[in-house]
Amino acid sequence: MTDAPAPTPLKLFNSLTRQLEEFQPVHPGEARVYSCGPTVYNYPHIGNMRAYVFADTLGRTLSFKGYQLTHVINITDVGHLTDDADAGEDKMEKMAAEKAQSIWDIARHYTEAYWADVKALNIRQPAHWSIATDYVPQMIEFAKAIADKHCYELDGGLYFDTSTVAHYGALARAKTEDGEGRIGEVEGKRHAADFAIWRKTPAGETRQMEWDSPWGRGAPGWHLECSVMSEALLGFPFDIHTGGIDHREIHHPNEIAQNQAHSCSDASGARVWMHNNFLIERSGKMSKSSGEFLRVQLLIDKGYHPLAYRLMCLQAHYRSELEFSWEGLGAAFTRLKRLNLAVKNAQIQMHVQAPNGGPISDEQVVIGPEVQQFLARFDASVSNDLNTATALVTLEELLSNKKLDPRQVVRAAHKMDEVLGLELFWGSAQRVLRIRPKSATITEAEIEAALTRRKEARAAKDFATSDQLRDELIAAGVEVMDGDPLGWDWRLEA
Repeated sequence: MTDAPAPTPLKLFNSLTRQLEEFQPVHPGEARVYSCGPTVYNYPHIGNMRAYVFADTLGRTLSFKGYQLTHVINITDVGHLTDDADAGEDKMEKMAAEKAQSIWDIARHYTEAYWADVKALNIRQPAHWSIATDYVPQMIEFAKAIADKHCYELDGGLYFDTSTVAHYGALARAKTEDGEGRIGEVEGKRHAADFAIWRKTPAGETRQMEWDSPWGRGAPGWHLECSVMSEALLGFPFDIHTGGIDHREIHHPNEIAQNQAHSCSDASGARVWMHNNFLIERSGKMSKSSGEFLRVQLLIDKGYHPLAYRLMCLQAHYRSELEFSWEGLGAAFTRLKRLNLAVKNAQIQMHVQAPNGGPISDEQVVIGPEVQQFLARFDASVSNDLNTATALVTLEELLSNKKLDPRQVVRAAHKMDEVLGLELFWGSAQRVLRIRPKSATITEAEIEAALTRRKEARAAKDFATSDQLRDELIAAGVEVMDGDPLGWDWRLEA
């Protein structure tokens, strides 16, 4: 009996056609994916990070389905303006001026901060991190190849004429007689939707990042970067292009237009375009101008493990809006703890502990038909446009079924977690998931010592001392969790 789940065709929602389509790779056995990465002018907020949890889940699912994955995520360190609709100052230059720092230092600092969030959320490393400034010569060559037929020059630089390609804006489906309404006005543009391929540095100004080009010294337009890097690293056509739903309206239609011009065809570059919906937060702290905006580090500072946020994302379909609240995050954290406890209990039942705290890999375990049914259900869920919400339910039902062989349960759960990325196969779940809030002053050693004294006092029926120790812990911000079914003895309040 094989332990591979019954194959279910992978169906993904293609934003270009607005329908579910069975995944058919360009190259048999391979999956080539490009994800629009961050503009590294500031820290990413948790809404930004939802896009990468989604892209990571897609990549993990493709690997689970047996495809050899090549995933590319770009780092935009030049060219992106303060307005996504092709207007305003360069975000990188603006932040460098505000901080009175080198733009290269700004880029390095915020790239490393983004990578730290990627690691905290257990997002797998892509095959390539493509840095925009590494590809400027290729961008100039790409622009030269399409300039004669598809572009025109203005004082500000080289602009793409959107009327020269077929079906411009089909991805957004928002084109009007006046063009895409969100595109900024620039004097001399032929059409409202036309966008910059190359931005010339204004006379009398000097940018920290600028290069010589046939259209003057300056910098590439934001949209050009992704066309060039995706073609260079994945080739045209490639399989899937991902990004936030905001990219569906302007950035990705402009990418498609450039790709059509460069290929001299109606090809969009990627066969499938996928977009995750927004994370909604009602207090206004999703804005990076709000000061202490919602970052992954803020969740950690308040005592929440970042994987609780990953689970929160997985509980909703990627194409649905997801509302953030601290109550919702707390509920996801509790669910994560329950999953860890269930895995730990299954490991105890099978008398196997993960070596050195790492994952169990018992290739000798053959998964029988009863457990196979759970794997098949899980496979059907993730194959249905990444329905991780129902996949999670299947995992929980598997772990709670006491009639199944625990060795098979553990192996099947490990396969499921390879898709979900919740790191359920750590050694001591409590110690790993317990995060110390930034505001806490008491140490874990002090908490454990006080709880030991309290346990001794209760055993001696010295309830006055027991109550006194409990009150002292509460005053220090420690919630004592007597009899907690999850096995957590205490937690620190943020």
